[in-house]
Amino acid sequence: MGAPFINTEIRDATDTSQIPIPSNPLERVIGQDEAVRMAQIAAKQRRHLLLVGPPGVGKSMIAQAISFYISRPREEIRVVHNPQYPERPFIEVKTGVQISQEKEEQNLVEGEIIDPRDAPVNVSERLGYRCQRCGYYSFPTEPTCPNCSNPKIQATTQGPFGDVFNVIGAAFGVQNNTEKITSTRRNGEREEVIVYERFGDHIRILDEKTLERRRKIEKKSPSKIIVPIDRTPFVLATGASETELLGDVRHDPYGGHPQLGTLPYERVIAGAVHEAHEGVLFIDEITHLGNLQRFILTAMQERSFPITGRNPQSAGASVRVDRVPANFILVAACNIQDLQYILSPLRSRIVGSGYEMLMAVSMPDTPENRFKYLQFIAQEIIIDGKIPHMTMESAQLIIEEGIRRAKEIDHKDHSLTLRLRELGGLIRASGDIAVSKKNKLIETSDVREALQMYLPVEEKIKKYYGNMGAAVSSESTLSQRSEEYMMNYHNYREDRSYD
Repeated sequence: MGAPFINTEIRDATDTSQIPIPSNPLERVIGQDEAVRMAQIAAKQRRHLLLVGPPGVGKSMIAQAISFYISRPREEIRVVHNPQYPERPFIEVKTGVQISQEKEEQNLVEGEIIDPRDAPVNVSERLGYRCQRCGYYSFPTEPTCPNCSNPKIQATTQGPFGDVFNVIGAAFGVQNNTEKITSTRRNGEREEVIVYERFGDHIRILDEKTLERRRKIEKKSPSKIIVPIDRTPFVLATGASETELLGDVRHDPYGGHPQLGTLPYERVIAGAVHEAHEGVLFIDEITHLGNLQRFILTAMQERSFPITGRNPQSAGASVRVDRVPANFILVAACNIQDLQYILSPLRSRIVGSGYEMLMAVSMPDTPENRFKYLQFIAQEIIIDGKIPHMTMESAQLIIEEGIRRAKEIDHKDHSLTLRLRELGGLIRASGDIAVSKKNKLIETSDVREALQMYLPVEEKIKKYYGNMGAAVSSESTLSQRSEEYMMNYHNYREDRSYD
């Protein structure tokens, strides 16, 4: 039957656990050599890709593999509060270097952390760490000393320089209270203002430079990260809704009231087109998006797409964030019969900036391709993770089934089918049967049993009833089979009357 089963690469193998699996994800795609080559080019040149073919031939695998060949994201997208016009937040794009600099600046305003016992006694007492009566140290949140049961902080009059420190502290944005204390200390030949503040069970010391840095940071408008830099470069948007695809602004029942509500920038949500920035946006069955395809086209053309509130009844309907980056590689897929329903300008854009590929449905029955089948079987078993490996004799039955399907479904002689998703189901069914029998490997008997069980319903109907008409007739009641019932059924009107 066609090519020999054993070749030199697997001559000594006894089961599929001994079949090597490539580390390159594109090399795990079976039988789609031309599409794999185009995918490598698309990844390197950042081109769009349209994959056309039936389900289960490897379209999703190719799309995911492309993301392994592109650079990791280098930009983070933030929405920044606009104090003059809150409903029009700004967009801020930060590179990895800028983010690292920000973290360094943030670390510089952390100050020096010390134990309360290492702080001046009066500081520890005024911040509530040390009891003024017995000198016992405890958490500042405990108003009563656990040692002597007296209030830890006694009411005292303010010292002669209290007003001066309060004024100086206010200039740096802090004031004396039970959380923070402003004081001075000697720094070389000059006195500098410092602030002691509570920091859990420790005390934090902020000097003048640290206070100045903190004040500059606090002056910046607050922001929200909507697309982090540490993200996956592959975004699956198959079957996404309009808001999932294009982003949205959450509803706020208080309408963004400054005291009760949430500011508009905090309610902005990125869509898949934004999350795929610098990466791959994969949409299988793209024609199911319908009119949403035109928004994909706009994002591809502009390399950005605005985020707006998409519910007209929502408080977010008046919020709009313009020019949110959306520079992605589109990998779209559809079946042959749906090709006509792809939006013409969108398809033109893909062709103008990428490639269209017709997926193969079979490959020649050669020793090399049989070895690829074995690789596929081993991959499916490892991906599933719940079934044992397969003996080589059992794998031979899977290969024979692939030959049969290529001939019956695609009318290809001496070929192996590439409709591998259904074969993957057969492998899993065989594995489940082996597990139920407590077999260490999938045996030929397990595969034969799965072949009888793992059939499409249409084939089972044909096997048991002969044809669909006979099956329907056998399940009908006597009254349903009567000529009068069938006549009334066909003459039944939408207004629930009969002809």
